[in-house]
Amino acid sequence: MTIQLNTDKHIQGTEALEKTVTEKLQHELKHFSSHLTRVEVHLSDQNGQKGGPDDILCKIEARIQGTQPILAEAKNSAKEKALAEAADKLKAALKTTLGKMQTH
Repeated sequence: MTIQLNTDKHIQGTEALEKTVTEKLQHELKHFSSHLTRVEVHLSDQNGQKGGPDDILCKIEARIQGTQPILAEAKNSAKEKALAEAADKLKAALKTTLGKMQTH
């Protein structure tokens, strides 16, 4: 499973951030890793310099071989919280999708 981090011009894609994202997703998605080919994380600051509540948007796109990508997103005021919320939503979506694939 390849994990790729993308950020906008308002969020610096530092090595520390990349390490945090990678470790979090490897831990959260370990049960699905054999099914996933690639996971892309998109972090963006919706309000830029202005700030504000829930202005960090985290989109996570997971790719399972032979299917359409699965997308989960969350907004929060902190990058880590937005990532955690999006990861939880992605886990639920993956569980549903893979469950349906196994029953067919």
